[in-house]
Amino acid sequence: MAARGKKHRDALLLVDRQKTYEIEEAFELLKKTSYTNFDATVDAAIRLGVDTRHADQKVRGTIVLPHGTGKIVRVLVFAKGEKAEEAKEAGADYVGAEDLAEKIEGGWLDFDVAIASPDMMGVVGKLGRVLGPRGMMPNPKVGTVTNDVGRTVQESKAGRVEYNADKTGVVHVPIGKVSFEVEKLAENYKALIEALLRARPPAAKGQYLRRAYVSATMGPGIKIVAAKSA
Repeated sequence: MAARGKKHRDALLLVDRQKTYEIEEAFELLKKTSYTNFDATVDAAIRLGVDTRHADQKVRGTIVLPHGTGKIVRVLVFAKGEKAEEAKEAGADYVGAEDLAEKIEGGWLDFDVAIASPDMMGVVGKLGRVLGPRGMMPNPKVGTVTNDVGRTVQESKAGRVEYNADKTGVVHVPIGKVSFEVEKLAENYKALIEALLRARPPAAKGQYLRRAYVSATMGPGIKIVAAKSA
């Protein structure tokens, strides 16, 4: 393992690794331990009591964070006709059909979110090998294949994020920037927890919200209260 830098070691000294911090307290500490010279992203990692090897215990969905993520999101929409106009009016950065598919097959990936109207899946389907590994393939399960193109574009621009429990049952989600006020980070975090609780699979047994950590880019993980009772 590469040796940690002095700034990281100094940040670690501020964190009690045995303590579970209250929500606002955790974000106050996170801001103190962020040492990058850029506006670092704040990430939440929540371990759930699920076994995602079983289809009835998968946890996946989207949430519009109340204060967004602080990131400028470039949205691409596969649509034609009225749906294409709807996407443009909602602020989509790129709108098209076969032309966009050809660009993507050629290696162009200058966007963050891809949305498609259902009638375009014949065109989009062949892009699975390119977009799938990057987590950018339009998917009806997370609302990116939809007839409500305008609303989905607006939500994506406003801070809509996807959560998906990995094979170890951990959900990783960006919830803002270090420059955000503590209150806004706390509200984004609480909104994520509420979304995860709503998405709890009926097949999940025992404690559902196991552990939660928040961290800034390159910063130390801080154990945070997941919920008062869950």
